[in-house]
Amino acid sequence: QLQLVESGGGLVQPGGSLRLSCAASGISFSFYRVGWYRQAPGKQREWVAIINNDGLTNYADSVKGRFTISRDNAKSTVYLQMNSLRPEDTAVYYCNAARTDIYWGQGTQVTVSS
Repeated sequence: QLQLVESGGGLVQPGGSLRLSCAASGISFSFYRVGWYRQAPGKQREWVAIINNDGLTNYADSVKGRFTISRDNAKSTVYLQMNSLRPEDTAVYYCNAARTDIYWGQGTQVTVSS
């Protein structure tokens, strides 16, 4: 069983930055593809960024050039560096680890507001 815990959310002004962390425990993390998703109030959960076990990354168009996903398998942690934040980035951010099974974290709130 893999357990995921997100952290690093908070309140930030437009144009600011945050770094989210997704820490895994339980079983070997390095074989999993890990993604970040977000869900704003009244909206469906949407995919934000993904990193494969070989380090390849992909981003939603809405965050491309502003967000960077990375992983440190030695620390069983995946990061989401978020720069140039906008009010529309406000959401609960979740990490997801997938292989033959899928795991979700509990989420961390990000609020972008002046």
